[in-house]
Amino acid sequence: MKTFVLAVTGASAQILAERSIEILLNNNYNLHLVLSRGAYEVWLSEIGVKIPLDPIIQRNFWIERLNIKNGTLICHKWNENSACIASGSFKTNGMAIVPCSMGTLGRIAAGFSLNLIERCADVHLKEGRPLIIAPRETPLSLIHLRNMTTLLETGATIFPPIPAWYTSPKNIEEMVDFLVIRLFDTLGEDLAPLNRWAGPK
Repeated sequence: MKTFVLAVTGASAQILAERSIEILLNNNYNLHLVLSRGAYEVWLSEIGVKIPLDPIIQRNFWIERLNIKNGTLICHKWNENSACIASGSFKTNGMAIVPCSMGTLGRIAAGFSLNLIERCADVHLKEGRPLIIAPRETPLSLIHLRNMTTLLETGATIFPPIPAWYTSPKNIEEMVDFLVIRLFDTLGEDLAPLNRWAGPK
């Protein structure tokens, strides 16, 4: 069973995080999930659902909401800096931050960790493990671009969640699936069926 860290910050597009949780668990991952303090507020604003703060209650919330039958889920609070995933000696197969706010991205680029998400990202960079960042902002300032360049040079993968139109998506769910599955393509994982580009018809 592969172990993966999924972090969710207070940027828009929480629906991408929810689908990521579902896909990873359905593929039998051992998933460590961390939501930032802002993510709880954005979830309530965008989806109208209040996510429980208590890690055990939150685990049950996700399993029931997504009807999960596979994998294992461990939830952590954003300030739980003594969590196992905060240490480089705890092995994982990678980490993704979906979606990633510019504040989180900037602090990771500066090596300045205020919470468990930023500490975990720092660990993955220093240990040379995959770190995927899905930044959610537009337009991008020069500061944003320089921070992304720093992270790319350090070994992270920058994956802006930009949909493709060649798949002729019929609804928002198909657009979300395209983005999430393509995000995990960067790990060399084919986690769900996808209408991929096969050349002109």
